Amino acid sequence: MEKEIAKALLGIKAVFLSPDKPFTWASGIKSPIYCDNRLILTSPEARNLVEKSIADKVKELYPQAEVLMGTSTAGIAHAAIAAHLLGMPMGYVRGSAKDHGRNNRIEGRLEPGQKVVVIEDLISTGGSCIDVVEALREAGAEVLGVISIFTYGMKKGLERLAAANVENHSLSNFDTLVEVAAEEKYIAPDDVARLRQFMANPSDESWMNKA
Repeated sequence: MEKEIAKALLGIKAVFLSPDKPFTWASGIKSPIYCDNRLILTSPEARNLVEKSIADKVKELYPQAEVLMGTSTAGIAHAAIAAHLLGMPMGYVRGSAKDHGRNNRIEGRLEPGQKVVVIEDLISTGGSCIDVVEALREAGAEVLGVISIFTYGMKKGLERLAAANVENHSLSNFDTLVEVAAEEKYIAPDDVARLRQFMANPSDESWMNKA
């Protein structure tokens, strides 16, 4: 499944690799990878694959789940579609509480003690995902885990998730993506080592120097 998802993401350019012309992240880090999983929603074939895979993961890993909660904003649609496939209720968690109405941060019905699975589109440093889990825990939910579409597998992210006792399962990941990208000739074979060097230490720009 990891390779099938990676191939789909590359095919619709939801994940784009450009080691020779790197992108600049908001942090200023030069990156050979750009990820925009919102493009999944505009491709029926990729969307069907991803949403069925999310639903299958929920059934396999968390059969006791009672509610799916999407992260705002990119996880909302994926949570909604997967919940529809599973016949389950869903809601989502805002980045911050509304400043009007009932000042909700969690949208949708959530009862204390309910078993929740969080649906996230992308895991990098893990900060936003952990923030959502903590908001749900504060509201009395039992968060079983997180299912994300893609993870960079950054050391910082893995350590933060572990420290917060957050279990994440991704449909695909950076290592698999790089492997598939080389097989499908999206990148040259020599680029594989450079890309893995970047992920080992994103702040070290030496990966940009070709051997």
